Amino acid sequence: MKAKKLLGISLSVLLTLGAAGCSSKPAEKEAAKSGDDKVIVVGATPNPHAEILEQLKPVLKEKGYELQVKVFNDYVIPNTALSEGSLDANYFQHIPYLEETVKEKGYKLTSVAKIHLEPLGLYSKELKDVKNLKDGATIAIPNDATNMARALKLLADNGVLKVKDAELITKNDITENPKKIVIKELNAEQLATVLQDVDAAVINTNYALTAKLNPTKDALILEAKDSPYSNVIATREDNKDSEKIKALVEAIQSDQIKKFIEEKYEGCIIPSF
Repeated sequence: MKAKKLLGISLSVLLTLGAAGCSSKPAEKEAAKSGDDKVIVVGATPNPHAEILEQLKPVLKEKGYELQVKVFNDYVIPNTALSEGSLDANYFQHIPYLEETVKEKGYKLTSVAKIHLEPLGLYSKELKDVKNLKDGATIAIPNDATNMARALKLLADNGVLKVKDAELITKNDITENPKKIVIKELNAEQLATVLQDVDAAVINTNYALTAKLNPTKDALILEAKDSPYSNVIATREDNKDSEKIKALVEAIQSDQIKKFIEEKYEGCIIPSF
């Protein structure tokens, strides 16, 4: 009888603990979804995005928030991580890239603030002038849809080739190619590393800076400052109005950060606010 009684008590305790454990998980998820906690987790590519975010930590700390910056070296994982909920926001992309990802993946993501413009540039180890591109030269460009279109339009705007008038274009939309330029498509993060293997490469400014390339000094040609491709803070649609996202946006769109961008990057990166 005593053994049965003890067994009954043990089972009762286990069931109670099990019920408590199960009920805590939905509560934790709901708290995270509400965006009311005091930790802000933002995914970013290293330079300049993570570097800019680091400047926010003291400001956000004064407001009672801890900013955690998770660094990614590609353009795919940060949106996946944001959609899955391991990030509160990310900072690495422009609106056309975000919109293309949302369309392709079905993620419920949105931009909440424009921060800066990174002009796309054409770089070369050997050439000093784009006019010196030889016949049959190989130019590497980003392989994602929006940056590929940007790269081709940059080449067209500077007389290297001609393209169809459309928003998203590929090398199949080249209408005139007098020098028979070979277009090589690669992941954006690979472009600076293969620069010695091609005649030239169109490189995003963040990867150019990481490779110690200065867009205003080293680029043969550079995207115009009125480009529509400003980099943004993106978040989930269900999190865009949370207090911590509002605090993040207020901190990054401050005069202090504007001054930091202007002085640190000396025109290579342009504030968009």
